[in-house]
Amino acid sequence: MIFIKQKSDSIGAIASTFCLIHCVATPFIFLAQSIGVPSWWGFLDYVFLIISFFAVQRSVQTTSKNWIKTALWFSFFSLLMVIINEKNEWFYLNDKFIYIPTIALIILHLYNKKYCQCNNTKCCINEGKRTN
Repeated sequence: MIFIKQKSDSIGAIASTFCLIHCVATPFIFLAQSIGVPSWWGFLDYVFLIISFFAVQRSVQTTSKNWIKTALWFSFFSLLMVIINEKNEWFYLNDKFIYIPTIALIILHLYNKKYCQCNNTKCCINEGKRTN
């Protein structure tokens, strides 16, 4: 947990990138082998969601921009809903739709890491105004 607190945007971007690779690779790996997707492979979706949740939670605590907070949470919950819908098949949603929130999380974490970090608690309390 200490590492997530210190490097939440890096971890979030890496986890989202692995999630994207996982989503892109799934059809190719299992169609090429003509077998079904093993349950452990589907479980990785939840692992990526858990890591992403903690990365987003920490990133919104240390960002200097309010719109980043909203965008990170919106992207995370969009990804969550897409994955839950995929597992439960509530309604038809193109498989490629999962790439939108995943790529958004990658971009937002990288942007936040480069431009929006608070280095002290006063910065984050002042509604997005940087003091350093």
